[in-house]
Amino acid sequence: MVIKLVFLICFFTIMIAVGIFARKHATNVGDFVLGGRSVGPWLTAFAYGTSYFSAVVFVGYAGQFGWKYGISATWIGIGNALIGSLLAWVILGRRTRVMTNHLKSATMPDFFGSRYDCKAIKITASAISFVFLVPYTASVYNGLSRLFEMAFNIPYWICVLAMAALTGVYVIVGGYMATAINDFIQGIIMLFGIIAVIGAVLSQHGGFLSAIGKLSQIESDVPITLGQQGVFASFFGPDPLNLLGVVILTSLGTWGLPQMVHKFYTIKNEKSIKTGTIISTIFALIIAGGCYFLGGFGRLFDNQAIYNQQGGVIYDAIVPYMLHSLSDVLIGIVIILVLSASMSTLSSLVLTSSSTLTLDFIKGFIYKDMSEKKQLSIMRIFIVFFILVSVILALDPPVFIAQLMGISWGALAGAFLAPFLYGLYWKGVTKAAVWACFISGVGITTSNMIFAYISSPINAGAIAMVAGLIVVPLVSLLTPKMNKEKVDIVFECYEETVTVHKRKSIQE
Repeated sequence: MVIKLVFLICFFTIMIAVGIFARKHATNVGDFVLGGRSVGPWLTAFAYGTSYFSAVVFVGYAGQFGWKYGISATWIGIGNALIGSLLAWVILGRRTRVMTNHLKSATMPDFFGSRYDCKAIKITASAISFVFLVPYTASVYNGLSRLFEMAFNIPYWICVLAMAALTGVYVIVGGYMATAINDFIQGIIMLFGIIAVIGAVLSQHGGFLSAIGKLSQIESDVPITLGQQGVFASFFGPDPLNLLGVVILTSLGTWGLPQMVHKFYTIKNEKSIKTGTIISTIFALIIAGGCYFLGGFGRLFDNQAIYNQQGGVIYDAIVPYMLHSLSDVLIGIVIILVLSASMSTLSSLVLTSSSTLTLDFIKGFIYKDMSEKKQLSIMRIFIVFFILVSVILALDPPVFIAQLMGISWGALAGAFLAPFLYGLYWKGVTKAAVWACFISGVGITTSNMIFAYISSPINAGAIAMVAGLIVVPLVSLLTPKMNKEKVDIVFECYEETVTVHKRKSIQE
């Protein structure tokens, strides 16, 4: 217990110290929300990666999909690295930084409002962000409950309150820069932690080859495999089609999540984009690939502790049970790992939510002539508000919140991904196409929650995203175009001439 408490105290002390250190970078709205658009590659890459992966991935998704798909669940982590990180940086990174700076946009709804010259689109995007980010924020706490009960035997609510208070302090004091620096520290902890945990868990079954051998002897309980033996150790697992749906949702979905795309707004320069792309991809490959790889061995720890009274599997209990017999030092590392993953995501979510509501809704719709000082004060108040709401939901989550969490990624990415992506590249996107995508993205995921016409909520989210990529160009071709002069002004940022040193380019 002493070792675990020492780890926690050191961790909390560092987080608060960083917040105090970064307060000088939070004196105006641009610095507080975007870090002055001068954040280097390492901080940006780690901020992107740590916001991507939380306790939901390490405890919930790794346990659930590892149990369902076996070792093939590792493909989810590989997809997260290649699609969710590498391609996202290559396709969105530079253009997002250039156009959002040109339009003076600090949030995704603000970008939509300026890019499509429509305040109603901006307000609607802000509302969608609020509705689906709050339950996502609340869910971040859930992955911690079983781990803390296992490690400290203390009530879950104490953990939730402590984590919320700490996150609130350093985000309110230091803004985005404090979040980015802490994300870097937390990312380093996550990298070393996941490697140590995988090694320790596999050693309990005689190492990697021995564990794979034992996994291959387990018969499948998935109907489509007819009880076949060895599918949980196979290349594509027992259910490749549904596995593909998970890969699409958890990988392509990041392209349309406000808290993820926001990281590209803050990039410092061209070098930061190139370096950040490499770092972010490697980080995602180790963390996401490691989490799902670890979860793939969950069936080797089949025990009554992971079943409920009706005989159903409690997916959130699988990973904690896999770790329960580790040494105190390793359990302490796991606790810090999951805390790091959760707090980095939580800080990103509350900062995104508060800035969106303040800048896009209140300043853009209710109180237009708001001073810089007033905006900062309101944002800090909303940070406290969002944390309180998420804590209340996390402590006593109603059923509909749990359901809503399941569709948060699908609804956000289904509504925002296509208008954002096409808006960066194509002048022909129309306002009607944006509205159609908002309706289809939110409509598919929420209606499926009620009527369940698509068996898997994950597949429903993936379908919503793919549908948006079809709806936007189709509707744009059939509806009136935007004012050409205004669109040309938006895209003129890509035509500006810049001068660089020979070490950056060999062109004459």
